Amino acid sequence: MTVASSVAISRRVSRYRSRKNNRDLSMKSQVTPVKTEMPTSSSPDDTKRVFLLNEGNKDMKMLLGGKGANLCEMVKLELPVPPAFIITTDTCLEYFREGTGDLPAGLDYEYALKTLEVDTGKAFGDPKNPLLVSVRSGAPASMPGMMDTVLNLGLNDEIVQGIIDTTGNERFAYDTYRRFLNMYSDVVMDLSKEPFEEVITEIKKKKGVKLDLELDASDWKQVVEEFKKINPNVPQDPREQLRGAVLAVFKSWNNDRAIRYRSYNGIPDSWGTAVSVQAMAYGNMNDECGTGVAFSRNPSTGEDKFFGEFLPNAAGEDVVAGIRTPQPLEEMAKKWPEVYGELYSYQDKLEKYYGDMQDIEFTVENGRLYMLQCRNGKRTAKAAVKIAVDMVKEGTLTPAEALLRIPANQMDFFLHPTLDPKADKTKIGEGLPASPGAATGKVVFNPDDAEVMANVGEEVILVRKETTPEDIHGMKSAVGVLTALGGMTSHAAVVARGMGKCCVSGCTGAEVDVRAKTLTLGDQVIKENDIITIDGSTGDVYLGSVERRSAAEDGDFQAVLEWADEMRELKVLTNADTPEQAATARSLGAQGIGLCRTEHMFFDPNRINAMRAMIVSEDKPERLEHLETLSEFQRSDIAAMLKEMDGLPLTIRLLDPPLHEFLPHSEEEMKTVAEVVGKPVSVLEDRVAQLKEVNPMLGFRGCRLSVVYPEITEMQARAVAAAAAKCKKAGLDPRAEIMVPVVSTSRELDLIVPRIKAAVNDVLAQEGVELDIPIGTMIELPRACQTADDIVKIKDVRFMSFGTNDLTQSVWGLSRDDAVKFMGRYSEQGLLDNDPFERFDEHGVGGLVKLALTKAREVDPDVKVGICGEHGGEPGSVAFFHKHKFNYVSCSPFRVPIARIAAGQAAAAELVALESKDKLYRESITNVKLNPKLSG
Repeated sequence: MTVASSVAISRRVSRYRSRKNNRDLSMKSQVTPVKTEMPTSSSPDDTKRVFLLNEGNKDMKMLLGGKGANLCEMVKLELPVPPAFIITTDTCLEYFREGTGDLPAGLDYEYALKTLEVDTGKAFGDPKNPLLVSVRSGAPASMPGMMDTVLNLGLNDEIVQGIIDTTGNERFAYDTYRRFLNMYSDVVMDLSKEPFEEVITEIKKKKGVKLDLELDASDWKQVVEEFKKINPNVPQDPREQLRGAVLAVFKSWNNDRAIRYRSYNGIPDSWGTAVSVQAMAYGNMNDECGTGVAFSRNPSTGEDKFFGEFLPNAAGEDVVAGIRTPQPLEEMAKKWPEVYGELYSYQDKLEKYYGDMQDIEFTVENGRLYMLQCRNGKRTAKAAVKIAVDMVKEGTLTPAEALLRIPANQMDFFLHPTLDPKADKTKIGEGLPASPGAATGKVVFNPDDAEVMANVGEEVILVRKETTPEDIHGMKSAVGVLTALGGMTSHAAVVARGMGKCCVSGCTGAEVDVRAKTLTLGDQVIKENDIITIDGSTGDVYLGSVERRSAAEDGDFQAVLEWADEMRELKVLTNADTPEQAATARSLGAQGIGLCRTEHMFFDPNRINAMRAMIVSEDKPERLEHLETLSEFQRSDIAAMLKEMDGLPLTIRLLDPPLHEFLPHSEEEMKTVAEVVGKPVSVLEDRVAQLKEVNPMLGFRGCRLSVVYPEITEMQARAVAAAAAKCKKAGLDPRAEIMVPVVSTSRELDLIVPRIKAAVNDVLAQEGVELDIPIGTMIELPRACQTADDIVKIKDVRFMSFGTNDLTQSVWGLSRDDAVKFMGRYSEQGLLDNDPFERFDEHGVGGLVKLALTKAREVDPDVKVGICGEHGGEPGSVAFFHKHKFNYVSCSPFRVPIARIAAGQAAAAELVALESKDKLYRESITNVKLNPKLSG
């Protein structure tokens, strides 16, 4: 049904607005006006801890949380928002600082509660005309489902009877009461949900029904009685309930799932959460009520079409939890055309106002629409790109603004395959396409198992009846999520989209038995560790593995990359060790190779014995003989890579790892190698013993090999020069560079660089070729940072590349390989905002990097500076390197597009900020000209 037809019908159907209000709980006011008789604050220290909705705006997210700030803004836009007040994030942090376990001493929300009573015409705790409230969390960044909420707060035995007397709706009263008792027991009193769920399940079983809707007033009354037996300690005093709920929301900032979510999404622990206390709107009173979630555009595909779901006669948690499969909004347009038309106009207004796709929660109470929340919607990578491109075409956003709306860390979606439509496949089930992409993995039914298996390299599909916030770690670890229940706006769908995970929800006919660890789809029984494939773009489920194909050719994605390339100042290079990797990286937009690890050319089974023979050589002539063999390998590989990178730089790092890594260690391997290299086993055993190291990372490696065995470095330098000369003669444009690793003192370079230079010049002279082959160094030790000025002073040192992987290890005193054993516990206990090996440590490691830059640029302002650790492909880290004017970042091939977008975003952020300042300046000048008082 079109919007026009819906509105036309709504003009003829006005029964919703004409309904008498004397037998329901509707609010007199839908917005929070200024009440001059109410004090603005009653805090003893004058710190404003509580805000009414007319006192805030969308720019106050750090103080009021995203939910609170947007509620305030919707009030400004005159949308129908139930009255509310917001307790600030600072008050939450104050609670943790005081550490008393009670609300902060300065918090007083009585004046705000009184305002809610005046605005609604109801009284908190009054059985005859009760005000019930929701108590919700609201962090500055969206954290869907991660923290706690209590709905229908303010109920007790006496008030329930008052609601029955007022509304004549006994079923609604007891349904609402059981929801409150269950939620309060869970959230505030930390009781398990299972006993409560078992009560409802048992009553349904006895009555022979499946849905909550099929239970009547007497059933819910029985449920309430059983709930009160399970937990007889829920306070009867509404104010005590409110105190407990506010405390619970504060505490939930540091629950396990919230900590994990912040860790996964880079949200600082120091922000805290706001608390919104809002008058309840009821979607579960009767069949003329309902609740839903809507998006101004499709959050899965990005299609410019109003999208969402609703449930008649239901509360908000029913939609999000996925307990019932909701109906599409098109059905709401048929059922409540006037309300639908109103909702449509509000979503359109909000999207235009915020300039972004909006996620909206709403409730319909007896034909009256209430807007409960709006926020920038979580979306898939594909949707994010399409929405950004469409909004630029529509003129809503500039390319710079649109680029900043794209989650760069999700763009690898376009680099990983989707299902090949021509592939053979066995379809076993079908659900809702909740989050696109395709994933194949072993089935697991427990989020803990998913995390454990993922940590040992297994790809898993997490299968659940419906997900809850407690499943966050399993969803993060899995490559895809499949749920039997829930809709397109369920918890599984929303969180999976935010994580960029493939998800199929509401899988029709799926029976999930978590205890037996089986998934039954028709006649097919899938057991734990069986392999399935899910397609989040279609909702289909397949048995076993299905062939996939690349999604990188998406036209909108290419447009976004073009924006980024036009704006960015950083060049994006790649870390590649083979011609195949080089070709892949170049096809993904790499502007050269910032790190070629030459040792990787020798690990091939056909080559490693030549390397081993060189290492166990007993004198220099023998070593030179084997080095000549290695040189042939090196020349051919480097020539092939220079050919792939024709016209672009190829930075070749000299041999870096300790020599013992090339040698065998077991007795049987030593015998085999001894035969190959023609040496007694005893010689190998002696050599292995000589090279054994207690701490290889800080041992005999990098430029230290060049100091002790200069012939190895000279071989590599000659191989680079010979390969470059060969390419030059073939008509190519070779741009080879040589990088010296693990430098700790400038004297090492003073010794090594002339040897490299002499070897290169000798080969070029022999080949009769003129080429510029720059020499630089890899900065990966703290001392190198401290002495960067001395390093740059060394003749012929022309560039510095920060090896942030090893630099992070040496600064933190952590082994990247071993830290995984305890790093998770650090994050969970708030000791780290981010894993320093995943996101660049700007404060610690970054401090040394900034020092090195300052020192080096004082000596040579034009020295080329880059970074070749994996941080080069992490968006937040790339912003740091842009800010400090690096020339390039280098990362693995498949992270190149992410780095391109991140580099573009760093430049775009500066451009947008500059334009905003210019706009404010121009507006201020205009105001001066138009206002005689100001201009005179």
